Amino acid sequence: MTAMLTTKDLQELINVDRSTIYRMAESGKLPAIKVGRQWRFPAQEIEAWLAGGETAASTPLPRTEELPVGDLADMLLPGVTKPLADLLGNIFGVMVLVTDLDGQPLVEPANPCGLFKFVHDHPTTHPLCAETWRELGADPDRIPRFRPTPLGFECARGFIRVGPEVKGMVIMGGIAPSEWPPAADQVRGIAADLGVPADSIADHIDEVFYLDRSHQAWVLEYLPRISSLFSRIARERSRLVDRLDTIASLAGSTNKGVPK
Repeated sequence: MTAMLTTKDLQELINVDRSTIYRMAESGKLPAIKVGRQWRFPAQEIEAWLAGGETAASTPLPRTEELPVGDLADMLLPGVTKPLADLLGNIFGVMVLVTDLDGQPLVEPANPCGLFKFVHDHPTTHPLCAETWRELGADPDRIPRFRPTPLGFECARGFIRVGPEVKGMVIMGGIAPSEWPPAADQVRGIAADLGVPADSIADHIDEVFYLDRSHQAWVLEYLPRISSLFSRIARERSRLVDRLDTIASLAGSTNKGVPK
């Protein structure tokens, strides 16, 4: 179980007063979970938040209404997102997906396992995959944990946040559960749910990632930090675009008064 910090713990850690912490938690600027009337702060997510350089003591916080909003696809360009996902997939030895909250991938999956590649080639499975990822986004549990998928393998997700809004997810998966491969009747059930031939899927059932407990713990430990990295990239790009739009607007207004 992930350790939780109290408000007092966080006060000592980031050197701000209680009311500031409450405001940050309410606005979504701080990883927090409300339990009754009390705020609790997941230690792993706070560590990732601090690792991103977002300390209240050192960085002035923008007003909530000034934070950028928009589609995540406009904030995370494929030219940055895909190489980064490929790198992470190779480092951690898992499949990496970056999606919006509707479960739609922003780029092609990085380092996909053979089972996913086989199933993904069948158009009938695309809606089911998107629905699975959408359900991950709808789950309010902030703590990354491995969960089963319709393909039988497991995945975990971290949230991509821009300001107070959750805009998307980083999903790391293709991981074999403790009892794998599944029995023949389970394989037939998976194939029936996916609408693909059972014999064909059986040929690829072993093409998943086998991770021991320490490797799985490593993935779960770093997933919040990885999500925080994507969040920071999206936030900074959105702010840059906003500044450029402001400059263009000011330049346009200035040019109106210039005689031709």
